Amino acid sequence: MPSGQPAASAQHGGHPAASPWWSDALADPWRDPHARAAVVLPAAPAPGTEPEPVTDPDAPGRPRLRHLLLIPLVSALLAGMLGGALGYAFAVRGGAGAPVLGAPAGSAPTLAQRAPESLAGVAERVLPSVVTVRVAGVAGTSEGSGFIASVDGHVITNDHVVAGGTGQASVIFNDGSTASATVVGQDPESDIAVIKVSRNGLRPVEFGDSDALAVGDPVLAIGSPLSLANTVTAGIVSALDRTMQAGEPGGPTRYYAAIQTDAAVNHGNSGGPLVDAAGRVIGVNSTIKSLVSDGQEAGNIGLAFAIPINQAKRITQDIIGTGKARRTVIGAQVGGPGSGNGGAGVRLAAVEPSGPAAGAGLQAGDVILKLNGRPMSEPTDLIALVRKYAPGSVVTVEYRRGSTRQNASVTLAADVK
Repeated sequence: MPSGQPAASAQHGGHPAASPWWSDALADPWRDPHARAAVVLPAAPAPGTEPEPVTDPDAPGRPRLRHLLLIPLVSALLAGMLGGALGYAFAVRGGAGAPVLGAPAGSAPTLAQRAPESLAGVAERVLPSVVTVRVAGVAGTSEGSGFIASVDGHVITNDHVVAGGTGQASVIFNDGSTASATVVGQDPESDIAVIKVSRNGLRPVEFGDSDALAVGDPVLAIGSPLSLANTVTAGIVSALDRTMQAGEPGGPTRYYAAIQTDAAVNHGNSGGPLVDAAGRVIGVNSTIKSLVSDGQEAGNIGLAFAIPINQAKRITQDIIGTGKARRTVIGAQVGGPGSGNGGAGVRLAAVEPSGPAAGAGLQAGDVILKLNGRPMSEPTDLIALVRKYAPGSVVTVEYRRGSTRQNASVTLAADVK
């Protein structure tokens, strides 16, 4: 032991004294507290004795090919599941989750293509020329229908739509726009009135020939029934020259040989057009038959009546030209006891000396059996059929005088009113 260093006290067989830092040194076979500190370098391994390399599982490494393929596959699966879930949710919310009803759609049938000559095509063409007419009066506002007759704004409607008004009216067009109108003139006995609006670009209707109609022809009634504007109903011509006598209490009595139709017509259709299958106006809807009592609200029961357009057009031209209409007369009076012969003609009560009937040789007491082939059974028949024709028309009258039947040609005339 070198000099100058204290000797260690020998305890427990030559080992140093017990220390709190090495209390277990005696039991540690690998540590000798008296050994000098030394740095020991491991010897280089002999060739061929290197240990097998071990990869740290927690260390980041280069991804393998299967990992690169697995990532997009999982992403695609997740995206598909998400898309399917969202699609199902939207489908259920939109009702598409219900069973599919009906067969696959094929080509549209001819009737569904709305050709110009179809009823839908006709309605589309005529509707822009049909208007709603409103007239303010003492008793309130009267509402009906009408149709444009000229490019400068003349509108045909019923007299009973504008009767009792102040002369001012308003017109509602097919597109919902409105315009003020003035009453040009009216003929209470024929139930035709003409009003005029100031607007450019109007489309007038096309007029047909009411004398060319046949029972069974298809027709459309267009107007504003029960304030329901732009309403179209369909039917057929049920009868021709159906003689009508109509009028309100205290008002004039109207006579006309009407076009009868089964197209649904209600209050508010008055003054609207009755059109044929070609879209031509052949009548002015005027009145309906009803099962209710007078003064009660009536509804359609399949019997509606229109003024023939040949008559309405002629009266309209008179009103526009002169402010009033001419009334066609035969120059004889009917009525009184025995004027109707139980369906076998109408007896003439008097004949005007210088009238058309007298000029054709008819006399008081003669029984008119037919007028232009139409049988007479009631006085209304003769009055209505005569007014259907224009003044100057020549009609054939079959009559009975005593026990003999005779024929006469009568040139009808205009009454001076």
